Amino acid sequence: MAASFLKSRQTRYTAYAATYILVILAVLGAINFLANRYDKSYDSTSNKQFSLSDQTIKVVGNLKSDVKLTYFDEATRFPQARDLLDRYTALSPKLKVEFIDPTKKPQQAKSAGFRRDVMILVDSGLRKEEAKSLTEEEVTGALIRSLKSGERNACFVNAANEHSIDDEAATGYSLMKQLLERDNYKTRTIDFKPKAAEPGKTLAIGQTPAAAAVEVPKDCLTLVIGGPQLAYPPPIVDAIKKYVEGGGHALFLLDNVMKIGRGEPTAENTELVAMLSAWGVTPNKDLVLDLSGIGNMFGAGPEIPIILAYEAHAITRPLTRVPTAFPVPRSLEIKSGGKSTVEKLFGTTEDSISVSEVAANGAIDPKKGKKGPFTLAAAGTLTGTPSGRFVVVGTSQWAENRAMGSRTLGNRDLFMNTINWLSADEDLISIRPKSTEDRPLTLTAQKMNLVFWLSVVIFPLGIVGFGLATWWKRR
Repeated sequence: MAASFLKSRQTRYTAYAATYILVILAVLGAINFLANRYDKSYDSTSNKQFSLSDQTIKVVGNLKSDVKLTYFDEATRFPQARDLLDRYTALSPKLKVEFIDPTKKPQQAKSAGFRRDVMILVDSGLRKEEAKSLTEEEVTGALIRSLKSGERNACFVNAANEHSIDDEAATGYSLMKQLLERDNYKTRTIDFKPKAAEPGKTLAIGQTPAAAAVEVPKDCLTLVIGGPQLAYPPPIVDAIKKYVEGGGHALFLLDNVMKIGRGEPTAENTELVAMLSAWGVTPNKDLVLDLSGIGNMFGAGPEIPIILAYEAHAITRPLTRVPTAFPVPRSLEIKSGGKSTVEKLFGTTEDSISVSEVAANGAIDPKKGKKGPFTLAAAGTLTGTPSGRFVVVGTSQWAENRAMGSRTLGNRDLFMNTINWLSADEDLISIRPKSTEDRPLTLTAQKMNLVFWLSVVIFPLGIVGFGLATWWKRR
């Protein structure tokens, strides 16, 4: 009977052990299945170096049809490429990635569209686009260009010493041009200057030959007025008005008109200001100063307000707690009414003032200033079929190369979100990929000595001492 009991108990233990092993295997199998299907990771780096941007997540996550991404390189470099591209495929089952070694499989590479200057090829079925390098900025840019069909022109006015998109200096707009073309916009400059009407052309009553010749090209999806330093004549203002009220989209970047320093002040542009006022946005003749001290964190003085809070608008909604800077701005008065609906985008806090005069030496009397908050940017819509859209910002310097190239500021995201909203590309409004930031670790001789003593002497001796103490206690 004892043998029977032992046998019965052994059988139970065996069953328990078998059941336990099966349960463990099932749990491990489930975990492995879920891990393969839902690949998740956590990026603990301060600059989120191993995380995809909001724009990439939005674009890939909203794919409606299959997109194929082909990577061409030596097979030994495939693992490095997978570190980035696998993050893309984890966002959507509609994105497929193929790795081809052109040296080992030349025919397959050729049929897939390989050329010597091509590393990554994106094919959405609408068009094929190339990425020049293995970076999120290049890959996402190629993906957007592949998905966006049709001609999308961003036109820049050149009539009154505006910023140039071909100017690579710190005060130029060349970086703006690069950002637009990465998102499949074509950029060009319009020499917006009145010319004589064509011979034999009949003019309307009261119309001058110059006025008859000025017109915004119909293929301009968006018109950018980038800081005119001189006043526009009435024909140019009339052309802009006709364009926007006819369903066009325009971005107005208007500089401060006060005399600051030794340079010549920007012209008041009376005709243009009157047009904007009729639409519900009136630029003031003042200078806004931020006295909160936030600018000190970014090396900026009170004349460069730093914005951290935004209104709930499609343009600014993704920019929560993302800082943007606006050098020497003027304030805006906004009011909806008539055929226009105007919304505030962002402005300063109560710790700000506006002044209407600056001394020759740059001195300002805060006691004479008007207390904030003040509106610095506004977006408006004009009723019509189709409806026109416009955005007004009280400075043009926030979009210069020196501001748009900053890694700590979100000026480039704000600009591109503005263009996307104006051109009805709301699906692209987001925070965009940034170039990889190099953060080298520099150690002084003193710190190197500290690392040596901690890692080679103190920590090892501490472990040995702890072991000896434990042995002595248990002896």
